[in-house]
Amino acid sequence: MGLEACKGMAETQGIGQFPSWAGEAIVYQVFPDRFRRSGRVIAQRGLSLQPWGTDPAEQGFQGGDLYGVIDGLDHLQRLGVTCLYLTPVFSSAVNHRYHAYDYFEVDPLLGGNTALDALISAVHQRGMRLILDGVFNHCGRGFWAFHHVLENGERSPYLEWFHVQQWPLRPYPRKGQVCGYSCWWNDPALPKFNHDHPAVRDFLLSVGKHWLERGIDGWRLDVPDEVPAAFWVEFRRMVKEVNPEAWIVGEIWGDARPWLQGQHFDGVMNYRMGWSSLCWVAGSRLRRSYRNPMYPLRPLDTSELLKTWSETQGWYASEVNRSQLNLLDSHDVPRALNTLKGDVSALTLALLMLMLQPGATCLYYGTEVGLDGGGEPACREAMPWETPWPHDLSGMILALTKVRQQVVAIQKNGLSWHAYGSDGLMGRASGVMIVINRSRKKTLQLDPQHEVLDGWIEEGHQSLIGTYESAVHSLGPQSAVLFKSIN
Repeated sequence: MGLEACKGMAETQGIGQFPSWAGEAIVYQVFPDRFRRSGRVIAQRGLSLQPWGTDPAEQGFQGGDLYGVIDGLDHLQRLGVTCLYLTPVFSSAVNHRYHAYDYFEVDPLLGGNTALDALISAVHQRGMRLILDGVFNHCGRGFWAFHHVLENGERSPYLEWFHVQQWPLRPYPRKGQVCGYSCWWNDPALPKFNHDHPAVRDFLLSVGKHWLERGIDGWRLDVPDEVPAAFWVEFRRMVKEVNPEAWIVGEIWGDARPWLQGQHFDGVMNYRMGWSSLCWVAGSRLRRSYRNPMYPLRPLDTSELLKTWSETQGWYASEVNRSQLNLLDSHDVPRALNTLKGDVSALTLALLMLMLQPGATCLYYGTEVGLDGGGEPACREAMPWETPWPHDLSGMILALTKVRQQVVAIQKNGLSWHAYGSDGLMGRASGVMIVINRSRKKTLQLDPQHEVLDGWIEEGHQSLIGTYESAVHSLGPQSAVLFKSIN
């Protein structure tokens, strides 16, 4: 975190409350262009969209839209989903839409503002919630204020909205040229806002307020640690005034303690819980080609897993842990099934482990059908509605969401976890116990004379992954069993 972002961090007390609903949420992340094409978007008619299912490496538009998301709500509710998180939906010239050129207009290819209004209404009618992706660090080079600077140069009244370093500006620089302005990761397509300018802050706050008043239930914030912290203090104050129950999730991949003291965000994208779970269940069968120090893929033994979990949750207050967005994968990393080299049983265990943590569980679209794309953009495949699914995991996911609902302790401080042999993991809380065996070949023998089984009874097949032979207290390979107290 840079010095600019740190400004104002220690100057305020907690602002507003944490959302009471987030800790119980099952979130489903949607990449709108690739989720579902409805055929009802007038703006798409006559356009040259890519065929559905085109290789995502081609980077074009396949025509998924927000009416398609509405059409998929029955499917999502059958998974136990209670909240949608959409990657950016505002007008953009790129399919992922992190290059916004109009923050007050939903992209016409997605159905425009009318489609988002319809989605908000449909979600709320079902008792679900919806959060949007806010990109407030930078815009697209087609953004109207930046375009004004390109056209008018130093005479533009919007000059101070950006960090101009030299003239002329070159939004499409040739090799060896510089663009002349600050941009995200030196990408000239993404001019960085000047948050020190009052008009910029007012504009971005008005964007956040507008969509909250229109009915969304929160914001996921893109690269927020690259924005001065003082701006997020203002942002949080505005959000909690509009909707005290709105959820603010920052894209912070690692230690987020400075950001989770009640002045900035409610929670963050808690990747640490995800990659550690994948690295443990995979054992030696872990794909390690993806390189990211904030999402390290290397085999973990049980002690290393538990250290990561304990350290991560120990950083934060309990209300923060309940507001975290826990996820295995997303649009920015390889899909979990890719990391696990196609091992569906290992994926099932990882999902169970994620769902047993305090905070919201986030499912990346297509997990339930076995999509296994690699690093982005390969992980942004089209959802195969009209073709056979590689794997149908929907029933398993629904069963896991029901397990999560049964374990009341998750909504409080979570389970107490311990190693059980080299491949076993045990989680305990008042009245409940989970035992997991990650081994692909060996059974895990539970000692009936040990306190593990004294006074406990297995819940039944609905709460079981793999096999458990109660007569001999043997948990099969890649299996998990839920026990409840009989007292």
